[in-house]
Amino acid sequence: MSREIRHLIGVVAGLAALPLVYYLTEAGARGLRAANAAFSPGPSGLGHLMVVAAIVSVLAAWPWLSPLAALTCGLPLAVAGGLFALDLDAATGLADALPRLEASVGEPPGTLAGATGLYAVIGVSLVLSALAPHRLRSIRKR
Repeated sequence: MSREIRHLIGVVAGLAALPLVYYLTEAGARGLRAANAAFSPGPSGLGHLMVVAAIVSVLAAWPWLSPLAALTCGLPLAVAGGLFALDLDAATGLADALPRLEASVGEPPGTLAGATGLYAVIGVSLVLSALAPHRLRSIRKR
């Protein structure tokens, strides 16, 4: 497989994973918040975040994907996390323009996960994995 094809596959995989990671992270954060408010375990929140961790692991370490997959998915998440950290009102207004997966009233999608720093942690982790020195990536491929 040529290098250009690997890069194209990486970009497409990163773009395909971005909405999944975004909405699953929000669902996980909401599930954990609901469990915390009810003083009960939160298996749905944990399940959503475990799926996010699996997707992030595949993007960061899968040998046939180029580092562009992690960079394409991680950079928008890191920017969103930074926006939520720096200007919550602007981030909430921007998130309110995004489509909702469920008919819910209240905060826009992404607000809870963004305000708690989940997007920043996931995004920065993906970007750092994409920018890791070549020798570290070659160790992971073995």
